This record gives sequence, structure tokens and C-alpha cells, in this order.
Amino acid sequence: MEFIVEYFNNIPTLHRAIILVGGISFFWILEGALPLFLFKYKKWKHAIPNFFFTTTTILINFSLAFLLLAISDWVVYNKFGFIYLFNELPLILEVFIAVLLLDFFGAFLAHYVEHQFNSLWMIHLVHHSDHKVDTTTANRHHPLESLIRFSFTLLAILIVGAPIAYVLLYQSLSVISTQFNHANIKLPKKIDKLISYVLVSPDMHKIHHHYRLPYTDANYGNIFSIWDRIFGTYMDLDREKIVYGVDVFPDEKKNSKIVDLLKQPFQVYQRPTKSEKI
Repeated sequence: MEFIVEYFNNIPTLHRAIILVGGISFFWILEGALPLFLFKYKKWKHAIPNFFFTTTTILINFSLAFLLLAISDWVVYNKFGFIYLFNELPLILEVFIAVLLLDFFGAFLAHYVEHQFNSLWMIHLVHHSDHKVDTTTANRHHPLESLIRFSFTLLAILIVGAPIAYVLLYQSLSVISTQFNHANIKLPKKIDKLISYVLVSPDMHKIHHHYRLPYTDANYGNIFSIWDRIFGTYMDLDREKIVYGVDVFPDEKKNSKIVDLLKQPFQVYQRPTKSEKI
């Protein structure tokens, strides 16, 4: 574990890029061998807007990375945060707790909040308006959402007290996890279900991309499935019944154009109330 922590404490930018590109490439190939849905689409054409938003996410995260390092250094220097409430935890346990909580505050909570407020939902809508979810959908986030997610990551570091090595390990696991659970792959149902008791599996997350409520407001998890089970946001749906997109934004052509997607958060729309979701 010491070796892993030391590696992520000094991980080269090139290696982080390899994790991102390598993950997409691996699951892209796997989608061809084990497809869940036989999409009738030109895969590269579909990927263009998704890669555009992946690029904007990378640029935003890279340009603000100094804030991650500054806050991480501050919590370590001042021994501020949850992990400092315990004395001399085994390193492997400390790392696990840190990654677990980073996943909660930086991903699950951010995602949940985006679904609760109309203005944030309109920003997050860019991610949900993909009608053919595959591994390239994983990082399809409007630039404004990238800023929101980054802010929650900063909050997570502050609460957890995570050293930068733990943060970069978490981010690497997050990238691979989201590429995996968005990938258009068909695992045996029993294996997928078994995975979903600990990690967010492809079938579990695809339910979140179903075009209608209440499924859209379920299965928020990113790495660990425990949070949906604890907070009662876990739902089941047979994967053959899943339809991607958002029912009130059905125009697949507009939802595939970069310019229209950039303007999407500024449309006038009011999400249904809880009683209207049923």
C-alpha cells in the first residue's frame, strides 16, 4: 500500500492521461464484443460531442488543480478532517476510508444535489440527454457541471482531510468506474448483480439513465453502491426495458449537437414535484 500511495503522490500527468484514454479504449473494444444494445449509429460520430465535453472537463480540472493541491496540503499540515479523528490507523484502512468518503461527498452527494434543484438539473441534463449511452458518455458533462463537481471535490477533501495521493487515487478509480458503468456492455445478470452489492455495476447505473422518473432519480452512485442502499435511492429495472434519454427532451438530433448542448442549461423548464414523479 505504501508503494501505491507513493506512486499516486507523484503520478505523472502522462500516466493520468493513459488511465483516461486507456479506459475508454478498453471499454470501447469490449462494447464491440459484448454489447448490451445493438445501437444503429456511427460510433465515432456519436462520440464527437462526448469527447468535446470530456476535453472541457479535463481543461477545467487541470487549470484548477492547484486548488486541489493547496487544500490537500492545508488539511494535512493542520491535521484537519475526518481521518485525523483516529490515531494510527493501518494505512490500507485509512486509504479505504478516505476513498469511500471522497466518493460520497465528491460524487454521490454532488450527483444527488444536481437532481434536486431545477437550475442544477438543467446543467446536468447534458449528461442525461445522450440517447445511446456508452463508455464515451461517462465524461459528457457541461463545463458548468465540471465546475460544480470540482467544487464538491474540494469540499470532500476538506471534510475527509485527504492527502493529495489519496485524492489522485480516488480520481483514477472514479474515471475507470464511470467508464465501466456507462459502457454498453452486457455482463451475465448474476455477475452484474453480484458486483452491484459493492460497486456500481453497468446494469445498476444504466437504470439511472432510463428516460422516465422515478428511475432517473435513482442509483446516483459512482464507485460504491453502498450510498444508494443506505439512503434509499437504489432501484431495480430489467435492463431490457431501459430507454435512454429524458422524456421531456426527446429531440435526439438537438441532443447530439455541441452548440445546442452548450445552450441546454439555459432553457426554461421546471422539474416535476415529488408527487408528480410517481
